[in-house]
Amino acid sequence: MTSNMHPPRVVHGTYPAALSVASAILHRTPPPRAGAERHAGRERGRADRSRGSTVPQSQSPDPAATPSWRLLLAYVRPYRWTLLLGAVLSLLTGAAGLALPLVARTLIDDLGHDRAVTGALLAMSALVVANAAIGALGSYVLRYTAESVVLGARRGLVSHLLRLRISAVDKSEPGDLMARITSDTTLLREVTTDSLVGLGTGGLTLLATLVMMGFVDPVLTAVTLGVVVGAGTVIGVIVPRINRASRRAQDAVGAMGASLERTLGALRTIKASGAEHREERAVHAAAEESWRQSVRAAKWAALAGNTAGLSMQIAFITVLAVGGARVATGAVDIGTLVAFLLYVFFLMSPIQQVVGAVAQYQTGSAALARIEEARRLPAEPATAPAPLPGPGAEPASIAFDDVRFRYAEDLPYVHHGVTFAVPPRGMTAFVGPSGAGKTTVFSLIERFYDPDGGSIALDGRDLTDWDVSGLRSAIGYVEQDAPVLSGSLRDNLLLGNPDAAEDELLRALKTTRLDALVEKLPNGVDTLVGHRGTKLSGGERQRVAIARALLRRPRLLLLDEATSQLDAVNEAALRDTVADVARTTTVLVVAHRLSTVTMADRIVVMDAGRVRAVGTHRELVAGDPLYAELAATQFLAADDDARAPENV
Repeated sequence: MTSNMHPPRVVHGTYPAALSVASAILHRTPPPRAGAERHAGRERGRADRSRGSTVPQSQSPDPAATPSWRLLLAYVRPYRWTLLLGAVLSLLTGAAGLALPLVARTLIDDLGHDRAVTGALLAMSALVVANAAIGALGSYVLRYTAESVVLGARRGLVSHLLRLRISAVDKSEPGDLMARITSDTTLLREVTTDSLVGLGTGGLTLLATLVMMGFVDPVLTAVTLGVVVGAGTVIGVIVPRINRASRRAQDAVGAMGASLERTLGALRTIKASGAEHREERAVHAAAEESWRQSVRAAKWAALAGNTAGLSMQIAFITVLAVGGARVATGAVDIGTLVAFLLYVFFLMSPIQQVVGAVAQYQTGSAALARIEEARRLPAEPATAPAPLPGPGAEPASIAFDDVRFRYAEDLPYVHHGVTFAVPPRGMTAFVGPSGAGKTTVFSLIERFYDPDGGSIALDGRDLTDWDVSGLRSAIGYVEQDAPVLSGSLRDNLLLGNPDAAEDELLRALKTTRLDALVEKLPNGVDTLVGHRGTKLSGGERQRVAIARALLRRPRLLLLDEATSQLDAVNEAALRDTVADVARTTTVLVVAHRLSTVTMADRIVVMDAGRVRAVGTHRELVAGDPLYAELAATQFLAADDDARAPENV
């Protein structure tokens, strides 16, 4: 058998040079550069990736270094005018409340001097009604704004997560990312109204109340301020503890989501393994940790709220005692004391509003930090300078030149200098032992990942010179596990080409022999296929994936073990279809069945992350020991398949 250290033996085909892959974490692809300058730029980009760089595309500082209030203002800015309207209405509500004690003092004075009180009573009634009406309107406007902030945050986060680099997704837990979209963004609702507006309006109302109290009686105001400052000192010690507990609670919610997603994603395997109780304990443990931290945050928040309430009770008793003494000495009259006591009662609301706003801000800042962490995960480049020919254009050519790649810096290399070339049209098969790096070739072509060294060229131009979405629109890709999404069969078939005509859809169904299945389904192509296609067999899911790829009218068709779950009859029919497609497009196939390999125009033999040889079946059987051994094994596998076809 040929040593893995030997260079690939070219039996058939040539190796054109190609441009290198630029750094995928940059915000946009730089314009082409010539010669050594361009090469140096590409190598710097690869060096960044090899160090595991996860710098966000915005190149902004770490979320921990960005104040939470700045993050919050960024979400609120598009709705600042409605938020301002709600704040003004809240202030008007507070102003109406502040006027009540003054009217009450006038009423008491009128009663004491046997004057008519009709005007004072009407004024108080008008203030009460206005307070209620304006308060209701202000509350609605603030809630509307808060819901809009949550919607905007969710839209932005979902859009970003759908465009994440696959390498970033590999390092994340899907359940935790879902928690950031759901529970973390929900907290923005409270932090927008209770914290941002509550702190502003509550603070202004508190200040205005103290000013009015000073206008009524400066001595009693000084007594009240002393109590308020003492309570504020205690609350200042409590607030950081609320922040820490809230962040841990949100992290625990994310961990619970990740654990639950892991469990539900493999529920059949868990049931078959009798592991329900172990997985149940893991989810319960995460839920209990979230409960513990939430209770801890609630404890500190309750302590802060009750400290504010206690301070007001102390202030009331103190004002009553000092004020009573001042009334006894004639320093103030009874009407002034009643008005001041009403202000003390009124002071309770803005103080509790400010304390609640501070406590809610601590909870919201933890959620904001988690949302921002997700938004800073590296995404794919949005645009590139050169347009790519769309579906239906001439078939594409592909060339790998000394490509090196590994999935993470702490993992071994999957590709050790892979080099091969595929001309336009025809079928190229990739064969080799498991782990040779065949599927990784397809992942690199799709730009799910970028290589750490070497270059990949499409039509003689580096892949990074093309727009990512345009690149993928020209490729039909059938994965090994042929995933099917929840929804109808039609939704799945048209996933890659929603504008496909009905006759194209029918032709794809017939080509993949799904037409017989559709006739049996209760609602035809509009029948729901269940979560992950559970209502379809493995072979049916595979044929759905193939039909979906064909409907894209691709310039390049990638088939990764596309017939592994088909019976002999359906496999033979699909082989003929692929052969027809290969006459007008470029087809790359990862295959283990000899029946698929022998019909290829060229075969690339891979072993341990290297290309050993390239040639036809006949040439490789005679010239490469590894391929000859694989072919001999596949002859036996083909015979077994013929005798015992799979049920589809």
